[in-house]
Amino acid sequence: MTQAEIKLCSLLLREHFGEIVERVGTLLVRAGAQPLRMLVGDTGLSLEQVKKALCVLLQHNLATFQLPKRGGVEYEARAERVLRVLRYPRYIYAAKTLYGDTGELLVEELLLNGKMTMSAAVRKVADRLTETMEDGRTMDYADVSSTFVRLADTHLVQRCPLLPETPQGPPGPAPTLVLDEKEMYTVPRLNLSGRGKRRRSCEEEEEGEPRAKKQKADGEGSEPPPEDDGIYWQVNLERFHQHFRDQAIVSAVANRMDQTSSEIVRTMLRMSEVTTASGAPYTQPLSSNEIFRSLPAGYNISKQVLDQYLTLLADDPLEFVGKSGDSGGGMYTVNLHKALASLATATLESIVEERFGSRCARIFRLLLRKKHLEQKQVEDFAMIPAKEAKEMLYRMLSENFVALQEIPKTPDHAPSRTFYLYTVNVPASARMLLHRCYKSVANLMERRQFETKENKRLLEKSQRVEAILASMQATGAEAAQLQEIEEMITAPERQQLENLKRNVNKSETPGGGTGGAPQPFFHPPNRPLSAPPGWTPARTRWTRRSSCWSPSSTAPSGSPE
Repeated sequence: MTQAEIKLCSLLLREHFGEIVERVGTLLVRAGAQPLRMLVGDTGLSLEQVKKALCVLLQHNLATFQLPKRGGVEYEARAERVLRVLRYPRYIYAAKTLYGDTGELLVEELLLNGKMTMSAAVRKVADRLTETMEDGRTMDYADVSSTFVRLADTHLVQRCPLLPETPQGPPGPAPTLVLDEKEMYTVPRLNLSGRGKRRRSCEEEEEGEPRAKKQKADGEGSEPPPEDDGIYWQVNLERFHQHFRDQAIVSAVANRMDQTSSEIVRTMLRMSEVTTASGAPYTQPLSSNEIFRSLPAGYNISKQVLDQYLTLLADDPLEFVGKSGDSGGGMYTVNLHKALASLATATLESIVEERFGSRCARIFRLLLRKKHLEQKQVEDFAMIPAKEAKEMLYRMLSENFVALQEIPKTPDHAPSRTFYLYTVNVPASARMLLHRCYKSVANLMERRQFETKENKRLLEKSQRVEAILASMQATGAEAAQLQEIEEMITAPERQQLENLKRNVNKSETPGGGTGGAPQPFFHPPNRPLSAPPGWTPARTRWTRRSSCWSPSSTAPSGSPE
């Protein structure tokens, strides 16, 4: 864990969950697994505050607990999961693209709460959709429930580990959570009948019955616990990453060949998306006949043309598609690891060309193809003068885009009797770029916080003026009165607000987070989730900004829902 990643984790925890959770989470990221007693002493917080902060982290899968051999319970932060907060807007936008507004809100609610029961998520989303509809229209629970089932069928949401029904032995200091893989995506049968409700305004409450009577009536008719009480669901981030990976592979095939080839690869990935693990090197073998039957209806190509396309894809030097057998008209697989390696290499080549120019990119591609070359060989093969080739190699070496490997002729490693070979370590270079992205995001977040803090008074004044204008427009004020209120903000202040808005928009992190396609190339699969349902989390609201989403406000981290 680099210092840039630790800093970014700290900023993300502070922005989304508050200062208390940030202090506990940052200590766990820096120091590793810690017992509760050490957390209280090192953070300087009270025992109750540390417990609530751990509940928030466990609820959002940002920390895990374990039972060491020496006894007690230790808590450990999941730093890679904290960094995934950057991708929350992209997960929400992907759900909107696949399943519309209902799928978008379901994924958003699960991300905001960490874990939820299906019934609670369905009711909350139905209420939110009803609020946006015209008067007299409501959202049926059954429609939202069907979308939830579709999310579970495609493994975009999954069950959380639960306590075993029959505990074995005496209870220990911490529960042991289990999850049956067969039940991980099984949706319970619920009788969710009803429609979304609109929130009553203050005027409606005043006109209706008194609040005391209403609370008493609600207390007398308390509802029984839901049918799925204790069955919690969470977003399957690895499945979303698999979807992003498949999109990148299909796009790369379309750019290299044509749209029909990309649609064939898309069909192969769609057929094996549920049966193939996220870290598998290959997809499940598919026969040519199965692929032909699963093609979209709009692609009216013959079986012979499909076989020709599959042969071209299998013979391509990039080897995105491989042939694994001849049965069923030919068995084909998508080589996921080679595809990710090719995407990472193409990204590196593009960055080198943008930063150092076309000649450096020529040397970089030459090293990728030849693996190891001496400086004289680089000059000859790249057809670049010796002085320029030396400068370019040293520039890329100083930036860690190329590496230098020493091969001594004698044990004393004398420079005169040593070969110096230049090479490219693609995983190391990709990891270096990812860490630079993390550092850039952390700097942007700090700059945004600084700009907001420096102009706090002006922002509060602007919000007050906007609130006054909104209330006057609602009461039907005249244009002259509105103009007078708008003039409360002077021209220099208005210009300062525009500059602040422009600077903050520049510093907003993109919806996709960092990493893109090369990131899964060197990231191992995440460990199984093991956090129990605990403290109800703080809420983060997300607002739409062009094609991405970003957080707009955060509730205090210590307050329950």
